[in-house]
Amino acid sequence: MCVSKTSNTILPRGEISVMEGRMERTSIEIEALIPHRDRMRLITEVLSVDEERAVTSAIAKETWPLFSDGSVDTLVTVELVAQTAALLEGWKRLQSKRGGATGWLVGIKNAEFRSMRIPVNETLVTEVRRSYALEGYAVFAGTVSIGSEPAVTMQIQAFRPEEDA
Repeated sequence: MCVSKTSNTILPRGEISVMEGRMERTSIEIEALIPHRDRMRLITEVLSVDEERAVTSAIAKETWPLFSDGSVDTLVTVELVAQTAALLEGWKRLQSKRGGATGWLVGIKNAEFRSMRIPVNETLVTEVRRSYALEGYAVFAGTVSIGSEPAVTMQIQAFRPEEDA
């Protein structure tokens, strides 16, 4: 799924449609926005993205890190928040013609976990907003929900390598 920059319309095929001017339309693979690949790409859909926030969904799978006995450890939600933050920043970088997100070193600033395990096949919705940023450092607030219930709220801090001159 993807989102149109101008209308926030959800589009098929895992691409984000970006309007350039009024008539041209360019489609971009989600992988152009985040550095995650294969098993480590946990996000399955982009529900919305704009300058302020990103909302994604993911389905808990047996192939995810921290899987055992039919469920996934809730700590994996740190990665969901980080990937959604990377998608937000990658989308903003793309709008400014600088390419997608680069790799970050991420830490938990604070977190409240309301459960210990997530059953396989549960759909998780992650919402992230950037709280503030200074040079190569940023803080993001994120919530991961299962259904209408928040499972985790957290703040992560991300250190990004220096931009190329």
